[in-house]
Amino acid sequence: MTRVLIVDDDAYTRTMIRTILAAHGLDVVGEADDGDQVLAAVAEHRPDVVLIDLQMRRVGGVEAIRLVAAMRDPPRCVALTGYGSEDAVVQALDAGAAGFLSKDDAPDTLAGHVRAVADGRGALGPDAAAAVIRRMTTPGGVPVDRAADARARIATLTDRERAVAHLVAGLTNRQIATRLRLSENTVKAHVAHALTTLGLSTRAELAVIAALAGPDA
Repeated sequence: MTRVLIVDDDAYTRTMIRTILAAHGLDVVGEADDGDQVLAAVAEHRPDVVLIDLQMRRVGGVEAIRLVAAMRDPPRCVALTGYGSEDAVVQALDAGAAGFLSKDDAPDTLAGHVRAVADGRGALGPDAAAAVIRRMTTPGGVPVDRAADARARIATLTDRERAVAHLVAGLTNRQIATRLRLSENTVKAHVAHALTTLGLSTRAELAVIAALAGPDA
């Protein structure tokens, strides 16, 4: 059974999410009420997935995601929020989140996406997906065929860089290294070179380009 840790400073929200996940057969193994407790909670409960609210009083969700992602053999993180601005989505994904969900998502959607993340996939709720699509399809307000553009751009990478690009959504460099049987430093070098080649600034942008290009690109 998938083990889930909930990190949110609102007790009612934690109870609501716990109830939804339990009703869908997911095991909520623990809770934390702020980002400054996340490392201790992960060490104590050893979850598969950590749901992290972005707006907390002491340590915000983006920083909490960074802290978890830097752990040795970290669980996968999902940003959970009541809003889905383009900047919030990109910041959370760039920090290492494997997904971005809204508290307003339907219960089936929330539970299904938690399972998807636990299985090694990424997950974007409808609002977050729309925000990413807006960011990537209208740079400067000018619509473009981003799928075709992404395929053309990713074709400029080496085979190994493309393989890494398809894994950066939600996986740390250490996890990618294990998957591809490379050293962590080699993965870092591939990510850095891919970003430079494509004129990108963040891992989140690289993940979106790879997703738009498709798994066969």
